[in-house]
Amino acid sequence: MDSLFPDEPQFPEGFSYFPHFITPGEEEALCKVIAGLQLGTFLFHGYEAKRRVASYGYDYHFTSRSITKGQPVPPGFHFLIEKVAAHLRLAPEVFQEVLATEYPVGSVINWHRDAPPFGLIAGISLASDCVFRLRPYDKSKQSRSATVSFPVQRRSLYVMQGPARDEWEHSIRPVKQTRYSVTLRTLR
Repeated sequence: MDSLFPDEPQFPEGFSYFPHFITPGEEEALCKVIAGLQLGTFLFHGYEAKRRVASYGYDYHFTSRSITKGQPVPPGFHFLIEKVAAHLRLAPEVFQEVLATEYPVGSVINWHRDAPPFGLIAGISLASDCVFRLRPYDKSKQSRSATVSFPVQRRSLYVMQGPARDEWEHSIRPVKQTRYSVTLRTLR
């Protein structure tokens, strides 16, 4: 696994972490882009999550379990798509969904796998660090020792694909400061 993370935990196959992936100036530019978006409350099966989101490219609808073409990706995200694609040796156009998220103090992401139509998941953490957790999706394999918990630093990139994407679920513990993220997804 190609990673610069010191004292790296034992990540599942298909998970990679790259600290200091973007510069402070790039982080500032992304935060400005997000500040100019119309973020809406994230709804999941009738539940209002504490975070706010804006989705571009393709949208997944949890109620109907369908995907539709959404709004075009704002130009302020194009440099990030190109940078992540180059780092992963992919064509930028493979990223078909961009999700911008604001996490107020105390917000979490509960255990989940991303929506089925999406393949590779690439996330950029902005404005503050968080504690990211991974555990096997198969309940018979879940245990305290099977859970991987580690800090995700601001300006870092994490990537989930293959077994890490399909056989593991992830969550984020309550954030201590306002945090933003940009998630890039490919379609299967």
